[in-house]
Amino acid sequence: MKKLRFSLIAIVLLLAACSLKEESHDGHEHVNGDIQEETASAEILPAFLNEQPENIRLTYQIAGQATDLLEWIPCYCGCGESAGHRSNLNCFIKEVKEDGAVVWDDHGTRCLACLEIALQSAKMYKEGADLKEIRQTIDELYKEGYAQPTDTPFPA
Repeated sequence: MKKLRFSLIAIVLLLAACSLKEESHDGHEHVNGDIQEETASAEILPAFLNEQPENIRLTYQIAGQATDLLEWIPCYCGCGESAGHRSNLNCFIKEVKEDGAVVWDDHGTRCLACLEIALQSAKMYKEGADLKEIRQTIDELYKEGYAQPTDTPFPA
């Protein structure tokens, strides 16, 4: 019974922490535990990637170049519910502003599903697949054994 009570308390504390938004001492905004950092363009990667492995930095670079693709691809890691993400793009980029500035999100640095979905989508696109085919493939690959997908519209 004590284990159950401890587990419930831990879950409640974790959920409460996930709803926090704060400015930290490092100058980054933290939302749901994710770090968000703005750069002048998609060509400039955020500083939070400096200590990350090269494959993660490359995936972020790809995401920055594939915004028109990834906005149509859902993520299946549960970030739709936990972080309010609308697509796989939001695992890497919160927003592209009108002036071209990019607000990056570090969620993808900690999530293998996010990284795999982005890379698989970009690879298929490079090989000539269209948006609908890529979306259908991702939906099929991740329909079982993963969280509910983000609420991502299907490409027209």
